[in-house]
Amino acid sequence: MSADELRLDLEELRVDLEGLAERPRVLSVLANEIRSVEAKLAKAAAPPAPQDFAATSAAVVAAAAAPAGVSYVTLGSFSWDQDTDKIEIYVFLEGVEQDKVETSFKPMSVDIKFHDVKGKNYRCAIPKLNKEIVPEKCKVLVKPTKIVVTLYKASKGNWMNLHFKEDKFKPSMDKEKDPMSGIMDLMKVNKCPS
Repeated sequence: MSADELRLDLEELRVDLEGLAERPRVLSVLANEIRSVEAKLAKAAAPPAPQDFAATSAAVVAAAAAPAGVSYVTLGSFSWDQDTDKIEIYVFLEGVEQDKVETSFKPMSVDIKFHDVKGKNYRCAIPKLNKEIVPEKCKVLVKPTKIVVTLYKASKGNWMNLHFKEDKFKPSMDKEKDPMSGIMDLMKVNKCPS
């Protein structure tokens, strides 16, 4: 595969697909694929002509600092606790610096990025929360062995889950559908053969 094709693949992954993805597993798969394509692109690119070492290293540092090329390791494992007003998420990660934490709090989502932690970038994202939060009040506190993310609930109460889950037992309010059809379908499935 040519370097141009790899660049196009990378652009499509970053611009088109990464913006659409919401589920943590899908985000993780996309991040892995982006890293894979970046590695292939680095191998496919012709090695630069011999130059002054200082100029080459400055270009590499500038490229590494560009946010478009940053890849993240997804942190899918964390613990959480709550009271009626807030939720605290505990991410166990050492070596994080407060000024290298990037946060994005929205009413129904949380995205936290930890930059340059022992040479890697990490990300903890909840694309769809169970209920709404107050983004302006939310905060991140970095401690030596963990990060405490405090989310303030928009309405008091206990959450059964941190992630939004579709209620499978909630009846459909489809006006077009016959209310007895569901029962009739069950009777057809459970009917014993004669």
